[in-house]
Amino acid sequence: MKNRHLVCIVALASSFALTGCGMLPGGDEGKQTITVWLMKDSVSDDFLHRFVSTYEKQNPSVTLDVKIQEWTGIGEKVTAALAGDNAPDIIEVGNTQVAQYAESGNLRDLTLESVRDLGSEEWLPGLAQPGSVDGAQFGIPWYAANRVVIYNKDLFALQGIKQTPKNREQWLADTEALNHGDNQGIYLSGQDWYSLAGFIWDEGGDLAVENGADWQGELDSPAALRGMAFYKQLQSLGNGPKDSDEAKPPQADVFAKGDVAQIISTPSSAKIIEQENPDLKGRLGFFPVPGKTADKPGAVFTGGSDLIVPENSDHHSAAVAVVEALAGKKWQTDLARTMSYVPNKASLAGVVEREASTAAMAKGAARGRATPNSPQWAEVEAKNPIKPYMTAVLEGQDPKPAAKAASESITAALTDG
Repeated sequence: MKNRHLVCIVALASSFALTGCGMLPGGDEGKQTITVWLMKDSVSDDFLHRFVSTYEKQNPSVTLDVKIQEWTGIGEKVTAALAGDNAPDIIEVGNTQVAQYAESGNLRDLTLESVRDLGSEEWLPGLAQPGSVDGAQFGIPWYAANRVVIYNKDLFALQGIKQTPKNREQWLADTEALNHGDNQGIYLSGQDWYSLAGFIWDEGGDLAVENGADWQGELDSPAALRGMAFYKQLQSLGNGPKDSDEAKPPQADVFAKGDVAQIISTPSSAKIIEQENPDLKGRLGFFPVPGKTADKPGAVFTGGSDLIVPENSDHHSAAVAVVEALAGKKWQTDLARTMSYVPNKASLAGVVEREASTAAMAKGAARGRATPNSPQWAEVEAKNPIKPYMTAVLEGQDPKPAAKAASESITAALTDG
């Protein structure tokens, strides 16, 4: 995933590798060492110890060798491993990275296992869809995280707002009321394109669409323009900068000053806010990004991780069994509660219902989406014509020509990337 703040929900102090004895090469018989690459901060030490010890006890012929990887440079490392003859047996990858790895032809097709053993029909779409390429499932959804609205309960109470909004119309009305005096109704930076994507999806549009064998930008579609119009209306109810994103300045730091009623962020920002301003501890609330109607929340970008099995793994059957355990109900429940993640199935949302922030995430995740499933999407994000387009519209330029120019840049990146 490109924005790691969507999945690094819990900051961990250490990383480590659990190593086991080797084995003679050949087949899936006898004692097997299954090498697993997991990303730093994806799991806690305690969770990993629980899983490894339990799995090895239940499967005495298997030793798990878990190696923690850094996100920096991981793309090149995974690509090289997939092309080599000494690949790990399981790799955790960002959900939006699966397509680029599948393009190499070096991933095992897990479609059968997905349908037969893993209940793929229940998976969160924001994890399942990017793991599927040309009708084949290469990525098995592991965990998810997405944006919610974090709000200041005191400022809501000051305006007499007793219930959180359930649809866009009420959200705008409440935000306008909250945007009063020295307080901002919402702090929304001008280039928060992940939040924009959700509004575009709500309108039935997309950032880019596949047209036969090609991809083309779609920001100039009527639906996408409606999404941008809503973004502009919401962004005006605060003092967020029009020419920078949510990291410049960090929106959690802005919220911590106490005069901002709402931000759109992952719940992990709440810990940063409370560290910056301890007076806000216990005064923060969470609700899903509202949708157009009260019967369903708004669409949100789903970040998170999928698990892949390299084609050149020496232990396909054993590797798939480990993946099935990690993606199954028992360990999904443990992982979600331990790490405050959203589990990979909407039917498991209840396991985090006691934690308000994660419960709000889980509700939104049911309508989660991912970025366009093109192997070249990273090229779009590297150049990111969406950001200057948003600034142009917020500063008063005609949305249609600005959107058309941005769409053409997206098309070029997806074609030439």
